[in-house]
Amino acid sequence: MKKPFRFNVGFIIHEEVGYNHDFPFEFDEIILDDLELRNFAGNANVGKTPQGLILQAEFSAETDLECVRCLTNFEHALDWSFSELYAFDNRSETESGLIIPDDAHLDLAELIRDYAILEIPISPVHDENCKGLCPECGQNLNVKDCGHRPAEPDSPFAKLKDLLK
Repeated sequence: MKKPFRFNVGFIIHEEVGYNHDFPFEFDEIILDDLELRNFAGNANVGKTPQGLILQAEFSAETDLECVRCLTNFEHALDWSFSELYAFDNRSETESGLIIPDDAHLDLAELIRDYAILEIPISPVHDENCKGLCPECGQNLNVKDCGHRPAEPDSPFAKLKDLLK
């Protein structure tokens, strides 16, 4: 499958303003550059406006992430949506700079990938109660307690902590 998110919108260009058409997508697994998505499903609705074609899209998928606390891989659900205008010409162009190609084929792969990446947390954790790794031996503390305890701070202000008691 060379370009799974490429489709023809030429027939919409010749319709009345307000006409729209759904383009459904469903894949067990799809790879967009460096992003692997599973159970991918969604819909792209393309409608005609006086300025161009308005794309309204909603997608969901799952991807593997690595927990920043314990380095365990886990499956994370993504849900995202976006709207973009593909302008008929430069006069109607928006800041995204999308113009309907001469062949009237839209390829959403890059947009889908970019918006999906925005849904990935900056610091993903598999569970809010994740205990992380032991800083001394590297043991995953969610699996087993290694018995190491944080060392007492070697700070000149460490004695002040006693005053709080």
